[in-house]
Amino acid sequence: MQEKLSEIKKATLPAIEAAKTLAELDAIRVGVIGKSGSLTGLMKELGGLSIEEKKTFGAAVNTVKNEITAAIEAKKEALEEAELNAKLQSESVDVTLPCRPQHIGRIHPITQAIEEALTILVQMGFDLAEGPDIEDDWHNFEALNTPKEHPARQMQATFFFDNKNLLRTQTSAVQIRTMENQKPPIKIVCPGRTYRRDYDATHTPMFHQIECLVVDEKANLANLKTVLEEFFKLFFETDDVKTRFRPSYFPFTEPSYEMDLGGVMARNIGKEWLEMGGCGIVDPRVLKSCNIDPEKYQGFAFGFGLDRLAMMKYGIKDLRPMFEADMKWIKHYGFLPLDVPTVTSGLSLNGGKKCD
Repeated sequence: MQEKLSEIKKATLPAIEAAKTLAELDAIRVGVIGKSGSLTGLMKELGGLSIEEKKTFGAAVNTVKNEITAAIEAKKEALEEAELNAKLQSESVDVTLPCRPQHIGRIHPITQAIEEALTILVQMGFDLAEGPDIEDDWHNFEALNTPKEHPARQMQATFFFDNKNLLRTQTSAVQIRTMENQKPPIKIVCPGRTYRRDYDATHTPMFHQIECLVVDEKANLANLKTVLEEFFKLFFETDDVKTRFRPSYFPFTEPSYEMDLGGVMARNIGKEWLEMGGCGIVDPRVLKSCNIDPEKYQGFAFGFGLDRLAMMKYGIKDLRPMFEADMKWIKHYGFLPLDVPTVTSGLSLNGGKKCD
């Protein structure tokens, strides 16, 4: 057996050194130390030897196996390096070839509308504020003076998780969170995603809303109307803007109004007036729920859908494609990144106040 071991070593080491390719080297490895290899077969014969012979011969077999394994690894490394060098020498890059075309991404119209609206309102002195999409009943309804029997609480209007938690139906909840943690004067803009059970050409289950709140000692309807008119003039880039208020009802404002927009934007779609959203004077009970003295302070609030603003400004007829990730649609309606203001990045309100 010792002679067989010596013959295997003498035959294998020169063969390893003479191998020209990785395939040849692997064939040698399998033939010697593989499951059916010559050295493996020799090790299987140890079972018939005495204990002393096993110790002596076993040690000799392991020594030879280690030498062969080390030689294979060294040769493999050398062959791989030679193969890589040959590949590098044979390959070249034609620097005269034209570059691959670069496809520039587009900013979604909703993102564009959000950025433009926030840029205007921040320049008008509003601070950014945001809150969680998953709200509790207190901030979304109770603190906003919404009675238990109000339709907005019913399952067909609101996504409830349980009796307490829900997907917020309005960004007004951020106003409550701000008033709970900040004393007047308050002047905030609250953009964000909101959720309701609705889906058609002008409604989706998730949509974007922007609301503004002002609370101080002198806030009034004249201030509210002036802010709205200035905002729409800047957003739609025209002085041909008119606004009107129609009496309405919202639980959290008193008096409450529906806000209509007239002028060129209405005439573009063949109408005299367009309904834009709700507004009004903050109900004293809402201020009380946030521990703000309604005898000293008053406020106004307004809100509207950012998705609809985008549809009006950019001539989009149907709301649903905005959320369908159609690249052709985005390429048609989207904006180059350099055309978008940089006050925020989408709904990540850099510099805004996080309301916990």
